[in-house]
Amino acid sequence: PHMASMKLGSKSEMFYLYGQSWLCSTGLPSDVIIEIGDTSFHLHKFPLISRSKVLESMMKETSSEHEKSVLELHDLPGGAKAFFLVAKFCYGIKMELTASNVVGLRCAAEHLQMTENYGEGNLIMQTEHFLNHVFSYWTDTLKALKTCEEVLPFAEELHITSRSIHSLVLKVADQSLVSFPVSSSQSVSQSSEDAEVWNGISLTPKTSGEDWWFEDVSSLSLPLYKRFVQGASARQMKPKRIAESLVYYAKKHIPLLGSQATSQNGNSSSFKSTISTPSEADQRNLIEEIVELLPNEKGIAPTKFLLGCLRAAMALYASSSCCANLEKRIGAQLDEADLEDLLIPNIGYSMETLHDIDCVHRMLDHFMIVEHDVIDSTSNDIEEEGRIIGGSQPQSPMAKVANLIDSYLAEVAPDVNVKLPKFQSLAAVIPDYARTLDDGVYRAIDIYLKSHQWLTDSEKEQICRLMNCQKLSLEASTHAAQNERLPLRVVVQVLFFEQLKLRTSVAGWFFASDSVENSQNLSANLALIRNDGNTPPNPVLAFDNMKERVAELEKECLSMKQDLEKMIKSKGSWNMLLKKLGCKLVPKPSNLKVSKPCRKSKISPASTTPMEEKAMEVN
Repeated sequence: PHMASMKLGSKSEMFYLYGQSWLCSTGLPSDVIIEIGDTSFHLHKFPLISRSKVLESMMKETSSEHEKSVLELHDLPGGAKAFFLVAKFCYGIKMELTASNVVGLRCAAEHLQMTENYGEGNLIMQTEHFLNHVFSYWTDTLKALKTCEEVLPFAEELHITSRSIHSLVLKVADQSLVSFPVSSSQSVSQSSEDAEVWNGISLTPKTSGEDWWFEDVSSLSLPLYKRFVQGASARQMKPKRIAESLVYYAKKHIPLLGSQATSQNGNSSSFKSTISTPSEADQRNLIEEIVELLPNEKGIAPTKFLLGCLRAAMALYASSSCCANLEKRIGAQLDEADLEDLLIPNIGYSMETLHDIDCVHRMLDHFMIVEHDVIDSTSNDIEEEGRIIGGSQPQSPMAKVANLIDSYLAEVAPDVNVKLPKFQSLAAVIPDYARTLDDGVYRAIDIYLKSHQWLTDSEKEQICRLMNCQKLSLEASTHAAQNERLPLRVVVQVLFFEQLKLRTSVAGWFFASDSVENSQNLSANLALIRNDGNTPPNPVLAFDNMKERVAELEKECLSMKQDLEKMIKSKGSWNMLLKKLGCKLVPKPSNLKVSKPCRKSKISPASTTPMEEKAMEVN
């Protein structure tokens, strides 16, 4: 046969339905009535008692010479549908065993004790033999497993459920054990190039790739799917494959996550058409179970999926332990998160702010714990970590998170309900060495000050301490120097450090000029001073280039002094202070985007000088 099926009996059909009653057309009057639910069966005692010990015992107890025996079997596994097949078997009428009816029939046969003591080849033996045949096929095993839920707990007592799950797990672990029954028309239409067919069974094409079984097992109910995953885990299946299956299952059954599958899975369009929308309680239970089943390894599930689960868990009011589990998982791989996914709406009872800042803060704390453990296990030198972040090597996870949090702060800053302590506490978690430039945090501070104009000068100075004025790019420094929202003390610091960078640069060029005349190691000195690190092959040409650069710096310095004089006239209160510091001030460029760091200003400030001490006194 092309499908897993078996025909029992030899007689033609002799039952017919009259209303809610099944009648037998043997010509003999019935002497027993079997009632199951709303359906009744008008049958004869002898065929039944010859196959079932239970029916024999019941008829002896209710036997009567003049009246029909009425037996109630309302608790029969499989109900009237299963008993109809039992009756056909007892009468020797042709019946077909399939993967869809064998489980219910096996349980009904066990309940009626249709053993070999009541006839050779009785129903228990026949159904058990066919079940073993079903377990040879992937698709039929799935069908049989799904029907187990209709006859619980009988299927559990007979271990049919566990045997079905075990069969599926074995086939997933070893694809060579998988066989798919196909119809004859399918086997004819497939060419030898597309599939290998033997004895009507397709051996190939569905099992290509490691995810071939995701769609099939996703059709299982949550209790059965959970047991399948636990069985796969016990068989030492790769955690990555288990996690991918869990992600697939969650996206299929949770509408809030299903939209994420659109760009990642071509079958997502069929999710909504084939799966009815579960209730909120079912979705809440499902997401809690999925999170619990996820292997406890970093990076085992995509960060985008985990953040989607967290959103859904909050919207469905899942347990606090579920949300905490998700926050911890996301925190461990926060460097892979996108800003848009991090903007979780605040759906708590207070709803003080538009976005759930506290949730992001907790995830960031988890990340810092994991990151510090990594740093401690590799190197105890924080300065080395800072050097790696600032170098030309790929951006470290800490640097990625620093940029992410700075961007997040800029997004939540316009919310007038974001209190200063909440904003400060989140920004302060990022260590100073994690940021190559502080342009991002400056942009967030500027947006916050613009949206919270009622802050006092003391509060403004307090929030400005979150940024390091020495680590602002030239573009950001220029913007900050003319930013009227910043406290005067901060503006002066920005001006001072920018002027210090310029003087350090000019002094370095003059030092190089002296070295050209008095040293034979011109190449080494130029390589030390030049930003790009390329040594010119011609020392004379290099010296000429250096002189041109110094001339440009002098011209730029003169221009800045002229601009400074104009500004001093318009801001007389700064006159003495700016003259004393010798600060520069550049006109504010139009359409400034502070969030894009300018690489021109990557010049490390010199060690503490008297000028720095003077700036500290001003501060």
